[in-house]
Amino acid sequence: MGFEQIDLPEVLAEVRAVFEAYEAALLRHDLPALDAFFWHGAEVVRYGVAEHSLGIEGLRRYRAEAPPVDPRRRLQGTVIKTFGRDAASACTEFTAPGTPMLGRQTQSWVRFAQGWKIVAAHVSMVDPAGLKLYY
Repeated sequence: MGFEQIDLPEVLAEVRAVFEAYEAALLRHDLPALDAFFWHGAEVVRYGVAEHSLGIEGLRRYRAEAPPVDPRRRLQGTVIKTFGRDAASACTEFTAPGTPMLGRQTQSWVRFAQGWKIVAAHVSMVDPAGLKLYY
């Protein structure tokens, strides 16, 4: 893969659109839509703030028990990168009322015949006062 295959404009636009649609579904607590964004494989993984969801059935059980995300959640510093036409990553930070913590979310996306799907996700929270930044 050559450098010209990173961030192809049309692929980047596709991934940004599915990333934004995922966030909208999350804020609506739309469980069927959230399920559809994930790869339905036994190897799909989501490491959350206080749980690990392994396999699509584990992820579905987590979603069924999880409280809705505060709809006032706001994203910042989102970085989406695409690699070729079929792989991408999306990393973002988020803030939510009621907590001083800074949220972080990473998703690995792969294009399947059914469209773009999250194959791995990680969500964590950190105290921004103790966060060291390296640029």
